Amino acid sequence: MKNRMCDMFGLEFPIFAFSHCRDVVAAVTNAGGMGVLGALYFTPEELEIELAWIDEHVDGRPYGVDIVMPASSAANNLDVVEDLAGELEKMIPDGHRAFVEQLLADHDVPPWPDDGGTLKTLIGWTDENARSHVDISFDHPINLLVNALGPPPKDIVDLAHEKGVKVAALVGRVDQALTQKERGVDIIVAQGHEAGGHTGEVTSMVLWPEVVDAVGPTPVLAAGGIGDGRQMAAALALGTDGVWTGSIWLTTAESDLTPLLMDKLLDAGSRDTVRSRALTGKPARQLRSAWTDAWDDPDTPSPLPMPLQYLLVGEAQNRIGRAQNRELSGFPVGQIVGRMDKVRPTREVVFDLVSEFIEASQALHESLD
Repeated sequence: MKNRMCDMFGLEFPIFAFSHCRDVVAAVTNAGGMGVLGALYFTPEELEIELAWIDEHVDGRPYGVDIVMPASSAANNLDVVEDLAGELEKMIPDGHRAFVEQLLADHDVPPWPDDGGTLKTLIGWTDENARSHVDISFDHPINLLVNALGPPPKDIVDLAHEKGVKVAALVGRVDQALTQKERGVDIIVAQGHEAGGHTGEVTSMVLWPEVVDAVGPTPVLAAGGIGDGRQMAAALALGTDGVWTGSIWLTTAESDLTPLLMDKLLDAGSRDTVRSRALTGKPARQLRSAWTDAWDDPDTPSPLPMPLQYLLVGEAQNRIGRAQNRELSGFPVGQIVGRMDKVRPTREVVFDLVSEFIEASQALHESLD
């Protein structure tokens, strides 16, 4: 394939794949697309290890890193303090803590054991922590830096450009896209309501052409509900320059999900996701579970703003995972989960996207005759 995304990065296919799993990132890049590593849940030391591993396994092919520097966060109201996590902990109401413990107890989830290792809670949900991820990323030959949840800071955009790195950012509305363009972002990722993780209220078929028309000639990637080549063809027909995908890589052979989560994803239908603040404090699409049901009940405490909610529930999520509790277990995933019904190698998924895209495009061309 040939378009300006392929030309910009030297790609065979304008397929961008977000994943927290380095094996998936490398596999997509080696198959001709661009893998993008989600840095959020890694400590700085872990991110260095992950990126070094990717460097060794992609042989100079292009890849990117996705960070989270939220424009709106409870942490933004604090001065930089030595113990940021400690200051944020003080902002969490006791009633919320009691609710979480009762919910875990109701589902027989045991406490975190003394020998269970260090718990991760805050990680990259704040500007301060995300900047350490940026610094480490720029020490590696990345080609793309991506930010979610608002425009990246102008100094980060300028630094990326100085290093020859393109910057992309996710949006869910036209006004957000225009703000990103003004900030100097090179690529706009227009993510529709169907998408997994943090997502807005406008559906993909409406959002994609709106953003294309608003920010042109800035390139736009389509995100949200893309699981096969027909949807990729629709996205490009609406004027986008490529596709940003995430959910479909969760059920690949290279995915590092636990067997329990993999099983739940494979069994889920397109109506088995909800858009809830139960995990991060911002609306995020995820598998519906006893966890999301409990937090969405009007008689329970309202989820806290980011990053307080994840700081509150991070230990609980670790405990749920360790206990392999099926009722409470969930994961960010889009409505395309209904088509994710078998485990396939990442390379096969990439090539199926391309072959289905070609078939759909040819069929449209023939219909004109």
